[in-house]
Amino acid sequence: MSPNSDTTTTATTMAIHEVTVVLPANLHARPAGQLARAAARFTSVIQLQHSGRTINPTGVLAVMGLGATAASSLTIRAEGPDAEQAVTALADILANAE
Repeated sequence: MSPNSDTTTTATTMAIHEVTVVLPANLHARPAGQLARAAARFTSVIQLQHSGRTINPTGVLAVMGLGATAASSLTIRAEGPDAEQAVTALADILANAE
C-alpha cells in the first residue's frame, strides 16, 4: 500500500435481543410478512433463532417455518452497521404483532 492510499474501515456492530412471541396463536403470515419487509430494509446480516433453528428473516415462508407459537422465545441477531436499529425494529414488530 502506498503512503498516499486512502483506506476506510466500516464499523461493524453486533446486536442481540431475545423476545417472547405475544401473539394469540402462532407467527402467522401477517407478522411474518412485516418481519420480512423490515429485515430487508437493513444492510446488516440478520438472523432469527427459535428452538435450535436459525433463519434469515427476509423470507416470509422461512419465518413462518420456524413454527413459533404464543409464548415462544425468539432470538434476533444482527451484525453490521445498522444492527441495533434492525434488532429494535424486528423486536418491536414481534412485540406489537396481532
